[in-house]
Amino acid sequence: MPGNLKQKLRDNQNIYGTCILSTSPVWSKVVKGCGLDFVFLDTEHIPVDRTELTFLCQVYSANGLSPIVRIPSPDPYSACMAKDAGAVGVLAPYIENVTQIQQMVGATKYRPLKGERLQNVLSGKEELSVQMKTYLEQFNQDSLCLINIESAIAVERLEELLSVPGLDGIVIGPHDLSINMGLPEQYDHPDFESTVKEIIHKARSKGIAAGIHFPGHPDYQIKWIREGANIVLHSSDLRLFSQKLSEDMNTIKGAVGDGQKLSDENELAI
Repeated sequence: MPGNLKQKLRDNQNIYGTCILSTSPVWSKVVKGCGLDFVFLDTEHIPVDRTELTFLCQVYSANGLSPIVRIPSPDPYSACMAKDAGAVGVLAPYIENVTQIQQMVGATKYRPLKGERLQNVLSGKEELSVQMKTYLEQFNQDSLCLINIESAIAVERLEELLSVPGLDGIVIGPHDLSINMGLPEQYDHPDFESTVKEIIHKARSKGIAAGIHFPGHPDYQIKWIREGANIVLHSSDLRLFSQKLSEDMNTIKGAVGDGQKLSDENELAI
């Protein structure tokens, strides 16, 4: 069974994962021995249907890896479907306001309570009985509610966003954030680095986990872990395969004087 991600984060430990784009179950045999705690399954940018998602969540869970699923939009019904599929954590993309986070908390921490009654609870209009609170806490005890911080607006509202009860962690989307800041893919730009530091430091100061998804060199991950990031989401199967294959082909062709140097830039911006 997968390790308890929530407990590790509460104990101030780092959790390690990678993005899996392939829907092949064979990958689970490969990645389970790579020192990972979780796999990141992205249904925002990758065409994965509900059946495939359920299959992948169950396969990776059976191999001891906790599935974290990014849903296509901050929709509580999509979040509930991901949880039904077997997701341990749900990551909602492009969050910019408190209401969006409250809806995600409702879907991940109050499931299966829905509808008007759930809205009353989330807004503070209704107090649940001790029996109901206990039931819902047990039902959702290992569930993680995570959000993407990907815009300057979200950074401006960060203090407010991080104050929503039930939020477990934030993951910075460097590609979208850099574009929103007018610094497309300038990940070493001082303004971008300053913003990432601000996000990580504010989240960690409130006891909320923080991470950033970088497809590139491990040095980026090490740098931000040293700044306090404890959700380590590194690269993807597509990127790693592309890097290694390009490296090997360059080595082979270079040794025999055949062909032009290949690039390893084959990567979706996620």
